[in-house]
Amino acid sequence: MAFRSGFVSVVGRPNVGKSTLLNRLVGQKIAITSQVAQTTRHRIRGVITLPNEGQLVLMDTPGFSKPLDSLGELLVDESQAAIADADAYVIVVNGNELPGKGDAYVVTQVLEKAAHKDAFILLAINKADQLKQHPGLLGTRCLAYEALLKGYKKSKTLLISARTGKECHEIVPLLLKHLPVGPAYYDEDALTDQRLREMSAEIIREKVMRLTQEELPHSVAIVIDDYNEADPAMTRITATLYVNQASQKGMIIGKGATLIKQIGTEARKDIETLLGHRAHLDLNVAVKANWRRDAEFLKSMGLAVEPA
Repeated sequence: MAFRSGFVSVVGRPNVGKSTLLNRLVGQKIAITSQVAQTTRHRIRGVITLPNEGQLVLMDTPGFSKPLDSLGELLVDESQAAIADADAYVIVVNGNELPGKGDAYVVTQVLEKAAHKDAFILLAINKADQLKQHPGLLGTRCLAYEALLKGYKKSKTLLISARTGKECHEIVPLLLKHLPVGPAYYDEDALTDQRLREMSAEIIREKVMRLTQEELPHSVAIVIDDYNEADPAMTRITATLYVNQASQKGMIIGKGATLIKQIGTEARKDIETLLGHRAHLDLNVAVKANWRRDAEFLKSMGLAVEPA
């Protein structure tokens, strides 16, 4: 059997479950999740290797949405770059809703690239388990989503639940069949291309999103100031949480610094699970006005599309 390998772009509107699906397929949490749209800011690669069969590199992308500032423009650039680089595609949609303009836009973007390459498209209708008592309604929505593909022949539809794993076991073998013959891009035991310091920053941001008010998460940027691994039994991390305005600084710190302590405690536990040993986490909060529009600051955080 020939060894197959390639890049698979996981795309869709914001908050349809792309990161949850990536974590499910890789078998470990490598992408943060939340109910907040555009949680994903980077093009995260998850690696799945089946010995003697092949290797899939899944690219989780920021959801497509209209950019309102420099950060939004970079997120769109990340998604567009992932589509351009892919050998196959997974379009994730929400089975609890009828397709909207955002879904149609995503499919149009994918079809344009896929048709040029004769690439395979998997339409993953997520959250299908929530409509198991309404099969007729689910069927209607499936047909509506499939209609967006305009009869594209090299495609397949799966009804899945990224949260529970229902039918997700079919995805990897199906994608692998449609990848080109070629060598592995990553070591057999690799799960992601992210560095531990980057994953640690994302864990901190996830806790901010889960513990602060709804309007705050997109106003927070996490910068790792120091990542000290000199002691193999204790990684020491210093990070700064940047917000747009002084009032937001108070929101994150909380009365008596209770909230920032809770963010630190919950983040540290997850970081220790990631590292497999103890961690010391020191969090600071600073104001950087309009950081979302500051191209140089965004670039310093790695929020820029990699050059081709």
